[in-house]
Amino acid sequence: MPRSDHSSDSSSSASYDSDEDYRLAQKEWNESLEELQQLALVLLLPWVGKYFGRKCSYWLYDRYTRVGLGKSFFMGEKPLAWTFFSR
Repeated sequence: MPRSDHSSDSSSSASYDSDEDYRLAQKEWNESLEELQQLALVLLLPWVGKYFGRKCSYWLYDRYTRVGLGKSFFMGEKPLAWTFFSR
């Protein structure tokens, strides 16, 4: 009879060890995911910012060469319909 008590103790301690191992593995997994997120932010965010910054600057320079730096640059060009009605 004492043997069965001993086996139940070992199974409960084995269960505890596996739960503890699971928690430790889950914690390490979460830390790894956080590191990957930080790495992605450090590498991708500057690249994306550079890409969209250049796109925006090319678009603004093209607009400047077409309409100049007047009111139409900031407010927009007049639509074609306005030119017909203003005559």
